[in-house]
Amino acid sequence: MVLAFSLKVVLGSLAFAIFWVLAVFPAVPFLPIGRTAGSLLGAMLMVVFQVLTPEQAYDAIDLPILGLLFGTMVVSVYLEKADMLKYLGNLLSWKSKGAKDLLCRICLISALSSALFTNDTACVVLTEFVLKVARQHNLQPQPFLLALATSANIGSSATPIGNPQNLIIAFQSKISFGSFLSGIILAMLIGVVVNALILLCMYWRLLSIQKDETDAAVDVVAEEDEMIPLKTVWSRDRLRDALSIESSEHKEDLTIRWKVMLWKSCVYLITIGMLIALLMGLNMSWTTITAALALVVLDFKDARPCLEKVSYSLLILFCGMFITVDGFNKTGIPSTLWDFVAPYAQIDHASGIAVLAIVILVLSNLASNVPTVLLLGGQVSTLAAANSGADKKKAWLILAWVSTVAGNLSLLGSAANLIVCEQARKNPHLGYTLSFWSHLKFGVPSTLIVTAIGLVLIR
Repeated sequence: MVLAFSLKVVLGSLAFAIFWVLAVFPAVPFLPIGRTAGSLLGAMLMVVFQVLTPEQAYDAIDLPILGLLFGTMVVSVYLEKADMLKYLGNLLSWKSKGAKDLLCRICLISALSSALFTNDTACVVLTEFVLKVARQHNLQPQPFLLALATSANIGSSATPIGNPQNLIIAFQSKISFGSFLSGIILAMLIGVVVNALILLCMYWRLLSIQKDETDAAVDVVAEEDEMIPLKTVWSRDRLRDALSIESSEHKEDLTIRWKVMLWKSCVYLITIGMLIALLMGLNMSWTTITAALALVVLDFKDARPCLEKVSYSLLILFCGMFITVDGFNKTGIPSTLWDFVAPYAQIDHASGIAVLAIVILVLSNLASNVPTVLLLGGQVSTLAAANSGADKKKAWLILAWVSTVAGNLSLLGSAANLIVCEQARKNPHLGYTLSFWSHLKFGVPSTLIVTAIGLVLIR
């Protein structure tokens, strides 16, 4: 695409620059309105500056992606209500064999839960459990928080529902859930193992320190039972009534417990059914929405409290982002810049894959991974399709893998990293700040090594 009319180029670039600044730095002093409002502002400016017509702006919004995102968020809410992630959290301390064993468990559980429930959801829930276990064993939380955030990002790369950019890739590429999973699963598993090994190497001495676990339990107050002499003599009738009341209450508690267990089992079965349907190649958006509504009906309660937990601001953010990025593409700047890179980014040889990976890695950390996928998706696909259909699919999977793992490079590279950092800082019992430089020191080597290994294994 040639560059559009020069005024449209300038105004479209200005609108995208405003969106980019607010997306990357949501609390800028001169306009602290946040990411969601920033995306809407960018979208509005694209229409006001006549880079897009109102009709083109509405057409730019991808409703199937929004439907899939909404459905997965509702399913995640009900899974959390059914204590699914709580059970996963309990596995962290179950028969633990020390700090190194705990770190490996965090890597595995974080990766698997992120692939099924999205990386942001897994980090929101599991951060509390990680801090709790670290506090109980009087352990330095830094390596465990890094394990949680980085493994969540790597694990989310394996499925189309693992993170937002994969949702976009799955719909634009028309790659089925099963094909997406089979293409990246090996790279994801090896990547999680390698990431854990790097963590163990960097923090081996810290993880080997044996501390007195009794120091971590200072706040636990033991209460002694007092023997209260029985001064009242119960009559037979009163004793019989008391036993009868106790028996009826026990039966009621047992009935309620069985109902809760049955409801939880149904939630898990519906979720498993949804995953099977996705693996069978059914429409991803309608499958997840159907599962979400089945859970709403099964709950047999007012769904408003659960639906209020859905991140509607994220859905609005995506709407604005779709419009803003589409307007920026209309200026012709992305395609013009891509024309310079394209001859060196052919995926039919190793050097071309390396150049493509570097471009995705840099853009994902400068412009965030979702806008990067929206900007590069069509260009990468068109370039690879010139060789073969297999290369086209591989190009989409490389884009999914690199843009996701790129989030581990720095603390600002992924929303999952920021969630872990904020959750740890605000924890009432163990407020801990994961610094930018401590994350970068681990993130750079881990990201480069894991990304390179994955590029070799993606099929």
